[in-house]
Amino acid sequence: MLGINIPIVAAPMAGASGGLLAAQVTAGGGFGFLAAGYRSADSLTSELSLARGLLHLNPSDPLPIGVGYLAWQLEKPTANPEALLSAALDNHVQAIWLAFGNDIKEWIKFIRNYDAQHKRPRPTTIFVPVSSVEEALVASDEWKVDVLVAQGNESGGHGYGSAPPLFTLVSSILAALPTGGPPVLAAGGLMTGSQVASFLVLGAAGAVLGTRFLMTPENWPTGVDGRGLYNNTVKDMDNGVDVETVKMKFEAGVRDGDPGRMLVWSGMGVGLVSEIKSAEEVIHELGDAILQRLKVASELAR
Repeated sequence: MLGINIPIVAAPMAGASGGLLAAQVTAGGGFGFLAAGYRSADSLTSELSLARGLLHLNPSDPLPIGVGYLAWQLEKPTANPEALLSAALDNHVQAIWLAFGNDIKEWIKFIRNYDAQHKRPRPTTIFVPVSSVEEALVASDEWKVDVLVAQGNESGGHGYGSAPPLFTLVSSILAALPTGGPPVLAAGGLMTGSQVASFLVLGAAGAVLGTRFLMTPENWPTGVDGRGLYNNTVKDMDNGVDVETVKMKFEAGVRDGDPGRMLVWSGMGVGLVSEIKSAEEVIHELGDAILQRLKVASELAR
């Protein structure tokens, strides 16, 4: 579906996933997403141009990366969703990721209509993260999405607090989907090729990694919170420090770039990362480990 050699997708992470990272992941053999996040349409277009240049593509060529949107950002009264979505679609991106919104079905309809009106030879591939069997079936049967991202509660950044662990979630979704349903990608705290291989054996089509790619050179819908590093801000809250004092120290930490105070999103598996490598090196390392573990798994069945 994506034309990639290694079944790894780099998650769109607001504030971290730009055109450089997305292009490096794709160049390495995986599939990179950049995050629309809180960007303007002009800023998004600039990042897409950067990715296109790094991949040595002409303006009219399909762009083999994706753009991830926080759907609730598209739904704000002050938003211009058509401009934000068109910034990606006009740049011929291969995929769109839609997460955490109340009208995701409408944005999918917008993308499908755009593809039809512009007679795109290959329709835009639509990714939607889900955290329950019920969500997966709605996205598959009603919304007709192309890829389901099963997001377990180990995921860094934002996610649904009601989500089960990833192993349980992927198993349940795969059991519930009808034959011929969309491929399922595993997401949540994954850091190594052997972990990815285990989900391929389970039946997933690939995996989405976020935090692993950080180690390289408001208003939310109901039920969504987040997972980040435990630092001095959280420690102060746990110790009963006055909330205004905590806020004051937090704001100072954000100004000063102090990771001991500011918010640092992270998946549960962050402790498995011990080296800083380029995104392309990470993709190759993961691919090698996946192949090695799958070889071991095949020998066990003899």
